[in-house]
Amino acid sequence: MEIRPIKTKKDYQLALTRLEVIFDAKKNSKEGDELEILSMLIEKYEKEHFPLDLPDSKGAI
Repeated sequence: MEIRPIKTKKDYQLALTRLEVIFDAKKNSKEGDELEILSMLIEKYEKEHFPLDLPDSKGAI
């Protein structure tokens, strides 16, 4: 897979699909490096597009 920023829902879905394929890659291998970078890109996209709202004080109790 060509590593590039995740900008669209389609990019996100492709990244998730690729992540599933290489999920068990060995550390310090070519696929292991790809897995690490892809995970970071997915996490960044999710934080931007699916933010978690903090509970209000009543909800936290």
